[in-house]
Amino acid sequence: MTELFEIPEYRNHITQRNNFQTIMLGFSDGTKDGGYLQANWSIFKTKENLTSVCNHHNIKAIFFDGRGGPPARGGGKTHRFYASQSERIANHAIQITIQGQTITSKYGTKAHFIHNCEQLLTAGLSHNLSEKENVISEDSRQIIEQLAKISFEKYTELKNHEKFIPYLENKSTLKYYGDTNIGSRPTKRGDNKKLNLKDLRAIPFVGSWSQLKQNVPGYFGIGTAIKKLIDNGKLSEMQKLFSEVPFFKALILNSMMSLNKCNFNLTNYINKDAEFKEFWQLLFEEYNLSKEMVLLISGYKFLMEEEPISRSSIEIREKIVLPLLVIQQSALQKIEEESKYKNSYEKIVKRSLYGNINASRNSA
Repeated sequence: MTELFEIPEYRNHITQRNNFQTIMLGFSDGTKDGGYLQANWSIFKTKENLTSVCNHHNIKAIFFDGRGGPPARGGGKTHRFYASQSERIANHAIQITIQGQTITSKYGTKAHFIHNCEQLLTAGLSHNLSEKENVISEDSRQIIEQLAKISFEKYTELKNHEKFIPYLENKSTLKYYGDTNIGSRPTKRGDNKKLNLKDLRAIPFVGSWSQLKQNVPGYFGIGTAIKKLIDNGKLSEMQKLFSEVPFFKALILNSMMSLNKCNFNLTNYINKDAEFKEFWQLLFEEYNLSKEMVLLISGYKFLMEEEPISRSSIEIREKIVLPLLVIQQSALQKIEEESKYKNSYEKIVKRSLYGNINASRNSA
């Protein structure tokens, strides 16, 4: 952006646009590639740096955030996210992407439209009114940096596991997303027949973990990172971080939402699978550790304790989709067994995707 602003012709162009520069940031692939905590912290710092660059050139930055629906794609509670941005991040306007499956629930009626627009407006106002509260000290920044680094290493280790892609291909709905016309783009980039994570788009990636009720991209690595710092005697610092730094609290609460939507009982049968039982156990252990650690630093007795309405909403919807998820898992097992009714079972998997995604609201 510095190089761009120093081109005379482009600087004249910005002058004619009242010195506003829109910059889009992609959240979904960031989380897929870097893990939940590292991706969000990196984007946060990038916004601060870009704001500084724009201010230096007397230009007002407007960030257009390509946030997905769930926390695993940079989504989650929109109001809390924007209200918690630091004083170093430009707040001239809010521009965000709205996911297809959430348009009806957020803007389908006049009442919903007014409510959600008011939330966006008050988020911007809250940011301005709470600038002093949103200041992140250097000590706090160092702790978040350490947490992000450790969680990134843990997530990277998972991505590089030899069973990572085979697990998604054989135990999830990944290969069926392309047949459902749910995503706005193809499920993967390029025309490589062999699937690799780099080519895979975020919607089917995150959606597949959601259908499994494991939601890995929304929390994986957080438990390991928090525990490592606690083992180094930093429990009180992290409890203080949760209570005093709105941005960090927003991240943890979003992660709690992902954890709260997990149901490892659904796939408990994989624990007996010769090929994938160790990989499943690895996921389950990090889930349990993450749940334990976020409760410890928050002081909550259970996940989403201070959000009773959202918690109840999730509980109701999870009960609704559970029968469909059980049917889906059963069909996937039959397909893996090369049943002579394979085509019918594949149709069941595809049809179940629609219901689960609509009912879960921000699952993909």
